[in-house]
Amino acid sequence: MPRFYIPQPLAVGALVSLPEPVAHHVHVLRLELGAQIILFNGQGGEYVGVLTSIEKKRATAEIKTFSPREAELPHAVTLAQALPEASKMDWIVEKAVELGASVIQPLAAQRCVVRLSADRAGRKLAHWQAIIQAACEQSGRNRLPQLNDPADFSAWIGRQDLHRRILLSPHAEQSLSEWAKHHPPQAVALLVGPEGGFTEQEEAAADAQGILRLSMGARVLRTETAGLAAIAALNAVWGEM
Repeated sequence: MPRFYIPQPLAVGALVSLPEPVAHHVHVLRLELGAQIILFNGQGGEYVGVLTSIEKKRATAEIKTFSPREAELPHAVTLAQALPEASKMDWIVEKAVELGASVIQPLAAQRCVVRLSADRAGRKLAHWQAIIQAACEQSGRNRLPQLNDPADFSAWIGRQDLHRRILLSPHAEQSLSEWAKHHPPQAVALLVGPEGGFTEQEEAAADAQGILRLSMGARVLRTETAGLAAIAALNAVWGEM
């Protein structure tokens, strides 16, 4: 059954007008009157609706039932990703959402090649938000992960109102999976460096803030691999139930 995110109030018995992009998708999928679709608005749970009208740029659906089903991890995961080159961030955001990340935090680190101006940052955030919505539709999540504004690495690690923070470093002596085996499931923030990794000064600054340094094993992973592998590793050790 096709799933669509629509940012508006939903209730059983309501007749809702689908946003134009969703109506377009209905046309692309060649859905017909009476076809069932799943709608969710990010507030929790999902609704089954039936298409009642389909026009060129508009479509409506009547909501029939509600299900409280969720697909969230029991342990909140923040992915604090130093901005990589080109379109790698698109891939990282999409796959992090599929794996269950609850917060995406873009970071500006010393070795980041990408530098976002205010205007460009706004466009990128809108683009990543669209990727988050599509990934939730595909993966069955009914709550959209939070996407934060890009932050400077040094300023972000100085915050004290965050969960247990883990900086992934090939120089760490203990691995993430080994640490997770000896700690109960908990909210964590995973810090991933850019292509060249975090600098020695950045890692030292993280140490000074009490941030734990852990490795992903004997192999050095690319920036677009490390964070995703870390989320998957935590899910495997801690489980999703």
